[in-house]
Amino acid sequence: MNLIDRMANIDRRWIFLMMGLAVGIPIIVIGLTGRTLPEKATPLAQAAFDVLDDLEPGSKILMAWDFDPASEGELGPMATSFINQCARKGHKMYFIALWPVGAQMIRSSTSRVIGGYYPELVYGEDWVDLGFKAGNEAVIKTIVTDFEQYFPTDARGTAVGSIPMMSGISSLADFDAIVNASAGYPGSKEWVLYAATPLKMPLVIGCTGVQAPQMYPYVPIQVQGLLGAIKGAAEYESIVNNWVREDRMRETLQTGGVPDAQAETLAAGFLADPGAAETWTTGAEAASMSPAAKTDLITLATEPTPGIFLEAQRRMGPQLVAHLLMIGLIIAGNVVFFATRRRGGAR
Repeated sequence: MNLIDRMANIDRRWIFLMMGLAVGIPIIVIGLTGRTLPEKATPLAQAAFDVLDDLEPGSKILMAWDFDPASEGELGPMATSFINQCARKGHKMYFIALWPVGAQMIRSSTSRVIGGYYPELVYGEDWVDLGFKAGNEAVIKTIVTDFEQYFPTDARGTAVGSIPMMSGISSLADFDAIVNASAGYPGSKEWVLYAATPLKMPLVIGCTGVQAPQMYPYVPIQVQGLLGAIKGAAEYESIVNNWVREDRMRETLQTGGVPDAQAETLAAGFLADPGAAETWTTGAEAASMSPAAKTDLITLATEPTPGIFLEAQRRMGPQLVAHLLMIGLIIAGNVVFFATRRRGGAR
């Protein structure tokens, strides 16, 4: 029996085993090493980042978390990276949910990111949790003109009038952009139809894979940035992680007395070659920096990215290998089919 005959009669359990290994081995390797596969950002992911990056620090961002634990695998990493970028940029974050369990998702993501990595942010001044409100798209239609009608208090029961960052917020038009993480209805489509379109305001969407095709027709007019499924999350996560690391290095260099233009150039270089940071700190150019600042710079350049900000990229590893295996099996199946038909084994 030649190779073609063996492939034609292979027991399906071998295929199940190969698929299990294709998923299991990357999970084990990534778990042990902490390394992830590199991600090349698509224009849609880059556009999502640019919308928030182009806004001035202190801009008001409405963050609508319209998903539940069932879709957290895809949308959780997006929510984490949205907060990471906005917090680092210095934007004001206003969290709401149109899904009942969305309130839980807000608490989870804010406690993990803000509580864990941005403890200097003050509740009520830098971010606020306005909680869940029932009503689906009726909520959006109402807050377009009267925000306080649906949100008279925050999730903790505090009147919005006594929350400093709520001053000047009377309608949806008072926000600078909307960020929506959506798993279905109500969600992305409703924000497009009843908020972004009539108000002509920037909208960034992160949605599940089954939802993404419905959103593509709205890009780039009503939707300026779109992240679809775990792939979009991984691309955006990679962009934000690199930007945060580079920005923190630039800030450290500037604090150490390095001119702004030079600090930007050096930070970009250290991002590409982390080892160069330690070499640079021993040279004459770094003479003005304190030993503590030099240590901070080296740490920023070389320390691993926290796992919370790598969830999407880690989940892409098993998916990528499994997809490659499926493509290989499809090709092999076609080769076997045409080879046996040519011999007269199939008609």
